[in-house]
Amino acid sequence: MKTKPLIPCLAAMLLAGCGGSSSLAPTSSSIEPSSEGSSSGASIEVLITDSVGRQVNVVPGSYKKAVCIGAGALRLYSYINGAENLGGVEDIDNETLESRPKMFDGVARPYVMANSEAFSKLPSCGVGGPNAQAAEAEKILSCNPDIIFSEFEDADKSNALSKQTGVPVITLASGTGGGVIASKLYQSLSNIGIAMDKAERAKNLIDFHKAEEAAISSRTEGIKDEDKPNVYICGLGNWGTTNQFMTAQNFGPFNVAHIANVVNDLPNNGVQKIEEEKFTALAPKMDVMIFDAGAVKNVKGKGFDFSICKAFQTGEVYLQMAYNAYYTNVEIALLNTWFAAKSVYPNQFQDIDIAAKTKEITEKFNGKDLTAAIAAKPQSFGGYQKIADPTAFFA
Repeated sequence: MKTKPLIPCLAAMLLAGCGGSSSLAPTSSSIEPSSEGSSSGASIEVLITDSVGRQVNVVPGSYKKAVCIGAGALRLYSYINGAENLGGVEDIDNETLESRPKMFDGVARPYVMANSEAFSKLPSCGVGGPNAQAAEAEKILSCNPDIIFSEFEDADKSNALSKQTGVPVITLASGTGGGVIASKLYQSLSNIGIAMDKAERAKNLIDFHKAEEAAISSRTEGIKDEDKPNVYICGLGNWGTTNQFMTAQNFGPFNVAHIANVVNDLPNNGVQKIEEEKFTALAPKMDVMIFDAGAVKNVKGKGFDFSICKAFQTGEVYLQMAYNAYYTNVEIALLNTWFAAKSVYPNQFQDIDIAAKTKEITEKFNGKDLTAAIAAKPQSFGGYQKIADPTAFFA
């Protein structure tokens, strides 16, 4: 089943090029962003540039009914505005509906956990899910939105939808494809903040994210190459396909934490499948293995002999949380970066407790401590952990 391409996490890759963030501010504006949560009430337009380069006029704080469509749009909106001012949600995000896409029900999606009660009370603006590749205009119109946030990254379709509905359509994006989160994430968060009069909230979240990445990087940047174990990341998703052979050589969390990737000669930098023969050749060099929880269901009980992997022999096998579930859970991706860094370099992160970090980050992104809820999801398999008996775990 297709999903949007999985995005391997944050940091340097996450926002390479984000430092010069002129795209985060309105391209032209006659006002300064108002203080968070307080609309000025003035009908003054601000011109923003969205993720596909469209220029859209918005009036900050004037929108009472927003609709979010496409993979990840509601997630990004909720990071900035919670469930406030929503006029409808896609069926995939309303877990009280019997008839809806359910492929992500077993996976932690923090934005849904934090806002499930509010989402359940809203009308449908479309089915949503990985098989929904176009906006459902009639359902959107039935919600009477006065602004639309869309992750269908197509300028012509966004223009057509805006013309059909008569309201602004702001296109959002979390990444550029190929497994890389790019500066468009920050641009999208900023644009939501401007439109919904939450510019300060957007800036605060962006600054927090940058600071977290910098904190991880600063602890590991001085480690000598000869002191770095070779690490294999596996189980990364790509259009729904994932198992031990799915990996990436240019992996965001590893770049941020200065982790040595055992994979370094693949044909491209994105998430991809390696041949079993290559996996077998690399196995004796895998000092540490980190499995994404999204792959466990496709690996467990399949009879693969992991005893060839050095990490299975030494017990250096770890489980990170699945961060691709109807596109990228940004807070999970950030948590995975902390977890990978602590797992590979325990001496540099002795003071870091992953449960405490999960509380901090989920509260920052979602307004609630979701530590227990994330670990309790069936496909979380108990949450972040060093797998005590990896052979038995995957049997």
